[in-house]
Amino acid sequence: MATKTTAKDTAAQMETFAADAQKTMTDTVEKMTKGFEEASSFGQENLDAMVKSGEIAAKVAEGFSTEVSTFTKKSFEEGVAAAKDMASSKTMTELFEKQSAFAQTMFDGWMKQATKINEMMVSSAKDVTAPMGERMTAAQSAMKSMTA
Repeated sequence: MATKTTAKDTAAQMETFAADAQKTMTDTVEKMTKGFEEASSFGQENLDAMVKSGEIAAKVAEGFSTEVSTFTKKSFEEGVAAAKDMASSKTMTELFEKQSAFAQTMFDGWMKQATKINEMMVSSAKDVTAPMGERMTAAQSAMKSMTA
């Protein structure tokens, strides 16, 4: 009788052990699957952020192109007008005065344009890097939650 009880106890313990092992295995597989899904989702979000940054960069490049071409056209037109004005000079003194005034105007225009382009670059750099910066913040949060 004692052997029968021991055999039943052993069988019950084995069943409990098998059930616990199965539950642990199921939990582990579920956690791994969830981890893979999160990693895949995170990777997709990173790709989306890169695409968004690229789109912003393309718009920025278009803005720079427009700005530079507009300034170049304006400078050329001003140069032609100044050349015509200088050609109408009656004396060398008048020519030098017109040329000096034109040079000063062009220099001031170039400095103003350089400042404008610099401001556009700084602003654009922030806009272009923002999506990836958000992903870096998300990565830091994910790392913190994994270590917590």
